[in-house]
Amino acid sequence: MAAGTLFYAQSGGVTAVINATAAAVIRAARARRVPVLAGRNGILGALREELIDTSALSAAELKALAHTPGGAFGSCRYKLKSLQDDRAQYERLLEVFRAHDVRWFLYNGGNDSADTALKIAQLAEESGYPLVCVGVPKTVDNDLPLTDTCPGFGSAAKYTAVSVREAALDVAAMADTSTKVFVYEAMGRHAGWLAAAAGLAGQGPDAAPHLILFPERPFEEAPFFARVREVVERVGYCVVVASEGIRTPDGRFVADAGGGKDAFGHTQLGGVASHLAARVKDALGYKVHWTLPDYLQRSARHLASETDWRQATAVGEAAVEYALKGMKGVMPIIRRTGDRPYRWTVRPAPLAEIANRERKMPPEFIREDGYGITDAARRYLEPLIRGEAYPPYGRDGLPKYLDARLPLVEKRLGPD
Repeated sequence: MAAGTLFYAQSGGVTAVINATAAAVIRAARARRVPVLAGRNGILGALREELIDTSALSAAELKALAHTPGGAFGSCRYKLKSLQDDRAQYERLLEVFRAHDVRWFLYNGGNDSADTALKIAQLAEESGYPLVCVGVPKTVDNDLPLTDTCPGFGSAAKYTAVSVREAALDVAAMADTSTKVFVYEAMGRHAGWLAAAAGLAGQGPDAAPHLILFPERPFEEAPFFARVREVVERVGYCVVVASEGIRTPDGRFVADAGGGKDAFGHTQLGGVASHLAARVKDALGYKVHWTLPDYLQRSARHLASETDWRQATAVGEAAVEYALKGMKGVMPIIRRTGDRPYRWTVRPAPLAEIANRERKMPPEFIREDGYGITDAARRYLEPLIRGEAYPPYGRDGLPKYLDARLPLVEKRLGPD
């Protein structure tokens, strides 16, 4: 095996299990006596030459890392442009990698991160630098193509389904004299996977959630109001789950937070639940409550899915294996091999077929009336939230999470 260092970086929004992947990467590399540097705040760590020395993690800390939410090394929303438009940045990355003898680069993120890893691989090949780039899947949106599911989604889906079921019981208890409509906002810019997961909270026409709003279907107020009224009159209350990315028939986001665009060019969303709640109150006169779980959906490690935790660990181990075998420009993906019982395996897939591509909800997963999930969606989703992967708890009644203060390696270059 060639000598060298492995560089690992986290990208974009973090998940409840992304550190399980990080711990698996470090553990697998240590087993092969390969040192691992991590980027402080993702790819920015490489650009700024702020590289974390993971060798400082003890065995106990590494174990604790695997059940800690958030991004232990820091993440960032930072998108490199094309090689032509941003070549100096790519050259800087290679300069830092050369200085620290980085021969393997693992980028743990979503679609945009896969694109960045692919571009760095192309420049390294062009420059004659022996660098193996491997993407590692992560996203609560579950929108990466090729893979059956994305590590991070199962836990966010479990949190969503559990939260909606519990909140619905609360609403039902108070509906006679108080709240008639409850609106829950789920993450999902272009794909309604998390909103769909809420459908696992109940079965049957009278069970919450009664209405689910997907980005894949245009949102129209009049039919929506009519359905809300019908449910309230029949059941006594109505629980609505709305994806943050629902759009009007002309393509406008229903809830544009007005915060401009992020580094990936995405419109900042947020507030669809409050918007719908106000509109329902004005149009129908019901008392309405709403919630925006936002980061809670992706940080709820206390309610992580065991399936998700195992898959997050497996892709980290596979990424190291692929990298050290010299498998350039690939990503470990989950392949479902059985439903009953649920079985899966990890396989490599080309980054070129994943980068900048989004997988939306299949039409057959959305109920014909557009307001719920089908049996096919339920069969797909249920295995992903099964099992509990609880963190250890302390005597104070709180989870014991890792807050390691790891040192940076000494810089060998000047500032960018």
